[in-house]
Amino acid sequence: MKVAIDLTPLYSAHQFRGIGFYTKRLVEAMEKIALKKGIELEFVKSTDRLLFVEADIIHYPYFSPFFLTLPGKKLAKSVVTIHDLIPIKHLEHYPPGIRGKLRWEIQKRRLKKVEAVITDSEYWREEIPKLSGFPKEKIFVIPLAAGEEFKKLEIKKLRNLGVKEKYQLPDNFVLYVGDVNWNKNVEGLIKAFVKSKIKIQNLKLVLVGKAFEDRDLKETNSILQLIKELNLINQTKILGYVPTEDLVGIYNLATVFCLPSFSEGFGLPVLEAMACGCPVVAGRTSSLPEICDEAAVLVDPYDINDIARGIKKAIENKEKLGEKGIKQAAKFSWQQTANLTLEVYEKVFRQ
Repeated sequence: MKVAIDLTPLYSAHQFRGIGFYTKRLVEAMEKIALKKGIELEFVKSTDRLLFVEADIIHYPYFSPFFLTLPGKKLAKSVVTIHDLIPIKHLEHYPPGIRGKLRWEIQKRRLKKVEAVITDSEYWREEIPKLSGFPKEKIFVIPLAAGEEFKKLEIKKLRNLGVKEKYQLPDNFVLYVGDVNWNKNVEGLIKAFVKSKIKIQNLKLVLVGKAFEDRDLKETNSILQLIKELNLINQTKILGYVPTEDLVGIYNLATVFCLPSFSEGFGLPVLEAMACGCPVVAGRTSSLPEICDEAAVLVDPYDINDIARGIKKAIENKEKLGEKGIKQAAKFSWQQTANLTLEVYEKVFRQ
């Protein structure tokens, strides 16, 4: 069996986001075991080149409702990864415009020709059929995982990394890693930070993510304006994009990690933080409760006071939560993700 995998996310802006991380890690993990299972993988850098690939199955590891990410002509049996349909579930926050609406209708029609959909959580396995009409029995849940490099570091190794000095990090800080989209609720986090820092001395806020560097994004500008209005310029550090090696160190140094999302496809930074022994606060929404289980403080993302209480509670239970988080993150692995993905290929091939 030959499977062609579209690597487009690794050569677009998605390479710095969760979709790029997913594609890269999945490919690396599958390369190690695919041939043993009689599966030949072909990696295609451009979607157009798929027209010339003789494959039994094509895997599209990325799906957008408002862009034509699926081909109009069926090239082979297809597997598509749909991490989430947040923009469709929350249209009021992601207005598609006339073209976007038309593309969504086209994407839904093209999706009907697909043999299988992979999604990250049970939550989205329930939601995708409601929003797209795709049959639930053809949707397979395959969770993601933190990379092996995300782990709790010894104090000596952490010092040798020099991350604290390099980024001039404070001694105590709430950490956020991710994008600036509405669903991430970064503004809610900032407002909650104001309430929590009153009770916790010398607490600062550190924001990590490439999108924070883009002043053309209205979301970024809105976040920066809020920081200014709340007089938090000296208490907030925006790092923008950070290499993985340094990010491991930052997770290890953080007092608490907070992802109070309104909605998530999976919530990969939660597992990364947990793997590093950092206590986690997360929104009690979408996929996050099943990813976190009992290893995080879950909060109502629509309630600023509850987020603030969650931050305080996580800090007060730092050691216990850190230990629980390491055990929870260990339940997920890219080897498992790769094995389950190859099983989906085999099911589709036998159809």
